[in-house]
Amino acid sequence: MALELEEHLSRAFRDELRLPELHTAHGRMVLRPSTRLLLKRREVAEVERALRRQREEFRQRMERLAQRRQQLDQREQRLRDVGLNFTAFLQVLCRAARQERALQRAAEARARAAEQDAEAARLHQQLAGLQQHRDRLAQRLRSLQRFHSYLQDVLRRMGQFQDVRSMLAHFEALLAMRAALAQEAEAGQERLVQGWARLRGYREETLGELLCIASERAQLHACLEAAHREVLQGESCWAHAQSTATEKTLLLAQLKLAVLNLFHLATAPLKVHADTALEDTEEQMDTVLLCMQDLAAICAELCPRQPGPCPAATSVHHRGATEP
Repeated sequence: MALELEEHLSRAFRDELRLPELHTAHGRMVLRPSTRLLLKRREVAEVERALRRQREEFRQRMERLAQRRQQLDQREQRLRDVGLNFTAFLQVLCRAARQERALQRAAEARARAAEQDAEAARLHQQLAGLQQHRDRLAQRLRSLQRFHSYLQDVLRRMGQFQDVRSMLAHFEALLAMRAALAQEAEAGQERLVQGWARLRGYREETLGELLCIASERAQLHACLEAAHREVLQGESCWAHAQSTATEKTLLLAQLKLAVLNLFHLATAPLKVHADTALEDTEEQMDTVLLCMQDLAAICAELCPRQPGPCPAATSVHHRGATEP
C-alpha cells in the first residue's frame, strides 16, 4: 500500500512539474538524481503547504463554529427570556381575569339589589293602586246593591268567610297574587335571557384570547425547535471537521512512516550510520538518495562493458524514481 501511494504521488507530481525524463535503450524511464531530489523536495513542500492550508481552513472553521455556537447560546437565552416574560404575562392575565370576575359579581349584586328595590317600589305602587281599586269597587258595590243579596246567599252557602267583603278581598288577593307571580316570572325569564347573553359574550371573548395565546405559544415553540435544529447541524459539522482532521493526520503519519521504512531499508544493507532524527523526513530522503547514488556508481564500476546501465543500477534508479 505504501509503494502504491508513493507511485501515485510521484506520478502526480511528475505530471504537474513536467520534469525532463531519461529513457534507456530498453525503453525504461530513469530520472536524474538532481531531478529526483528536486521532485521529492517539491513533493514534501507541496504536502506541507497542503497541510498548512488545511490547518488554516480548520482554524477558520473552528472560529466560525465558535461564533455560531455563541450566537445560538444568545438566541437560546433570548428565547428563555421570552418564555419567562410569557409566563409572567399569563399570571398577570389570570389576575386581571379574577379581578374582572369579582367586579362583575359585585356589579351583578348591585344590579340585583337595585332590581329588588325597584321591585319593592313597584309592589308598593301596585298596593296603592289595589287600594284605590278596592275603593272603586266599594262604590260600585253600593251602586250595585241589588247584588248584595246574591252575595249574602253565596256567603251563607259557602260558610267559609265571615262577610262578603272578606270573600271579595280573598278573591281579589288571589287574582293580584296570580298577576304578581306571572309578572315576576316574566321578569325572571327576561333576566335569565340577559344573563345567558352576557355569559355567551364572556365565553367568546375568553376563547378568542386563549386562541391568540395558543398561536403565540406555537410560534415560540417553532422558534425553539428551529434553534435546536441549528445547534444539531453545528455539532454535526464540528464532528465532520474533527473526523477530516483525524484522517489527514493519519495520512501524514503514514507518509512519514513510509519514508522512515525506506530510510531503514536503504541504510541497513550499507551499514550507514547517520544521526538523523525520526521526525526529520527531508534528511532521511536525502540519505536514501545518496545511498542509491552510491549503489548506482558501484553497479557502473562492476559492469563497465555493457552498453547500457547495469540491471542493478537500472532497478535502483527505477525504484528511486517511484519511491518517495
